[in-house]
Amino acid sequence: MNDRVQGEERLTGFRHSRRLVVAATLTLLAGCAVIPKGSTPVTEPVEKGPDANVLPTDAGRHRVALLVPMTGANAAVGQSIANAATMALLDTNAANMRITTYDTATGAGAAATRAIADGNKLILGPLLSSDVTQVAAAARPAKVPMITYSNDSAVASRDVFVMGQAPGQSIARVLGFAKARGIKSVAAIIPTGDYGQRATAGLTQAAQANGIALSAIETYDRGNTSVASAVRRAKDKGRFDALLIADGSRIALQAGPLAGKGVKLLGTELWSGDGAIARSAAMRGAWFATVSDQRFGQFEKSYTGRFGATPSRLATLGYDSVLLTLNVARNWKPGTTFPTAKLYDPQGFIGLDGVFRFTASGMAERAMEVREVGAGTFATVSPAPARF
Repeated sequence: MNDRVQGEERLTGFRHSRRLVVAATLTLLAGCAVIPKGSTPVTEPVEKGPDANVLPTDAGRHRVALLVPMTGANAAVGQSIANAATMALLDTNAANMRITTYDTATGAGAAATRAIADGNKLILGPLLSSDVTQVAAAARPAKVPMITYSNDSAVASRDVFVMGQAPGQSIARVLGFAKARGIKSVAAIIPTGDYGQRATAGLTQAAQANGIALSAIETYDRGNTSVASAVRRAKDKGRFDALLIADGSRIALQAGPLAGKGVKLLGTELWSGDGAIARSAAMRGAWFATVSDQRFGQFEKSYTGRFGATPSRLATLGYDSVLLTLNVARNWKPGTTFPTAKLYDPQGFIGLDGVFRFTASGMAERAMEVREVGAGTFATVSPAPARF
C-alpha cells in the first residue's frame, strides 16, 4: 500500500485509462475495422496452453495467463470471457502482451501450476471463488498476483484482486437511493449459501450507514418452496416500507406479489437485464442497482458479429481486465513482477462496465446506477457516477 503512485501520476494514469477505454469503445462503435465478422469463433491472440515441453520464447511481451473454465458446466461463460479478452487486445492494437488460456474445469490448481511454469507473471481469473484458493497456492510462492472474476470479497487480499460485482455494493447503492426517496424501514429475504451471507453482511452495513431500520431478514433454501414462507415470516415481524429480494428473477417473481400493497420492492445486480422481471406487472416500480449497460449494447453487437454468438454478461470482466492490465503495462518491464501497487489508483479505471477502483482489501469498488422496473423496460432513475 505504501507503494501507491502519488498525485499527478495517479491522475495521469486515470486519464490514460480513460483514453484507452474510449479508444477501445470507439473501435467497437466503428464496428468492422478491427472486428471482422465470422461464423466461427476466432480465439487468437488468446492462445491455448502451449505444449508442456515447449515454453514461449517471446521475451519482449508480457506473459499473462487467463484461467477460466473452457469445458464443463461453465464453459460458455469461460469462452465468452476468453473471446472478450481477445477483443480487448485487438481493439487496442496491443502487441506487447501474450495471453494464454488455461482450462480450470480440469483442475484450477493444476492450471495455475502450469501457467506459472510457462512464465506468466499475472493471472486473469479464475471465475469461481472456490478455485481462488487452489490458484493462490501455486501463484503466491511465485509472486504472481491474480485478478479474479469472482464476486466474493472474502477471497480478496494483497495479491488477489476481485473484479466481480459484490452484492453488498448493489445493496448499498439501492438502499442509499431508497433512503433519499423516503424509505425508512426494510425487510429482506435472502438465500442460504455464500451469496446470501455476503448479501446479509452488505445489507446490515448499508442499513446502518443509511439510518434504515431492518425489520426482518429471513432466509430460504433455493432448492425448495420456502420463499413464500420467508416473505410471510418477514411480514409477521411487523410493517416495512420496502422488501429486498436478494436473488434473481425466479425468486423475485415468486416473492414480489406477496410483499403487500404499498411495499416498494428492491433487488440486486442479479436482476440486471432480466426480461422476465420487466414483463411482470407485480414488479412495476421496483428498484435495483447494477453497473451501467451504456456500453454493453455495442459490445454485444460487436461480439456477436465476430463470434456468431451472444456473450455472457460476465464477458465484460474479461475485456475490462485486459484494458486494466494494458494500462498498468505501460510501466511494467516484461519478465518482471507485476506492479500491483498501480492497481490501487484512487481515481480508478474506466471499462465497459463503467468506473471502478480497487480498495485496500483488493475488492473492486464499482460505480453503479439505479434502475426502475417499468412496463417491459428498465429505466435508469439514478445514473452511475462518471468518476470517483
